[in-house]
Amino acid sequence: MVVDVVPVALGDRSYQVRIGPGLIDRAGAEIAPLLKRRRAAVVTDETVAPLHLARLVAALEAEGIAVSTLALPAGEQTKGWPEFARCVEWLLDQKVERRDIVVAFGGGVIGDLVGFAAAVLRRGVRFVQIPTTLLAQVDSSVGGKTGINTAQGKNLVGAFHQPSLVLADTLVLESLPSRDFLAGYGEVVKYGLLGDAAFFDWLEVNAPDLATDATKRQYAVRRSVEMKAGIVSRDETEEGERALLNLGHTFCHALEKATGYSSRLLHGEGVAIGCALAFELSQRLGLCSQEAPSRVRAHLRALGMKVDLADIPGDLPGAESLLALMGQDKKVIDGKLRFILARNIGTAFVAEDVPPDLVTALLTDALAGRP
Repeated sequence: MVVDVVPVALGDRSYQVRIGPGLIDRAGAEIAPLLKRRRAAVVTDETVAPLHLARLVAALEAEGIAVSTLALPAGEQTKGWPEFARCVEWLLDQKVERRDIVVAFGGGVIGDLVGFAAAVLRRGVRFVQIPTTLLAQVDSSVGGKTGINTAQGKNLVGAFHQPSLVLADTLVLESLPSRDFLAGYGEVVKYGLLGDAAFFDWLEVNAPDLATDATKRQYAVRRSVEMKAGIVSRDETEEGERALLNLGHTFCHALEKATGYSSRLLHGEGVAIGCALAFELSQRLGLCSQEAPSRVRAHLRALGMKVDLADIPGDLPGAESLLALMGQDKKVIDGKLRFILARNIGTAFVAEDVPPDLVTALLTDALAGRP
């Protein structure tokens, strides 16, 4: 299968996202041209390491690249101060210099944390993303957003630090548990919902085959990356259009915080629920027809995804408490929440004047299990 190449055009910080099967086994040849000296520090997690790390190390060593590795615990709770400090200290112990390359080899947690570590290490070293989950391949590995979570909320500490290269090996996605693959699909469908109705149409027909059909899977990853790369190229630091990529995320981040960043709710699951709520909110505001949120929910439900707050196991705080958690979101400006709303599937926009009582009413109904 051909490797797709999607450029991220950012002047002298431009880079390529390379998408296709077997890229882990070719990583040495892909990364070698970036190196000033033949060494690389690889940070992964304890789930990815036993499955794929030996192949990556072998690929790098085949090009004469000396490799050091660190495996952090898997899971969203790793994305905080303790493991971030551990990562930075380890990179310093490896005597990583500004001309060296750090490799983030894992899902979104590893990519975000390692990218942030690279951003602050010696005031900035280069890094390469090798994302191993669907969510990371289509979203978090592209665009240079890095960071960690804090007690106050998700991704509140971080930096914009673009990678030098992204290698999205679509073959590795076949090793994902079904739940993780489906969670990643929450970010795929987001792209159709926010700006490409034809892509959503395609997904309605083809999404059930993505886990088993390599050609369709690669197309879905490529189209998602194309959309994100275009938006990032036009608005790197989220001054305008890039905010659209947060469709569903205001709800999602509050729900992740409410569930303690635990396995009760994976990020992509929260995005899917958040997208459904965003379309419902849009309909209640008279922005879109009832058909749009119904179609979104029907599609997600047909795939077996979480769609409603009732799908999250365990207790959740009340509507007012969830609204308060949204107040810590990065998208708050002058104390006002920003929501990404939609006029139709494929037509999203930023809204800064949503009445809080309407959001509270929506959440109250959602918590009660009502549509």
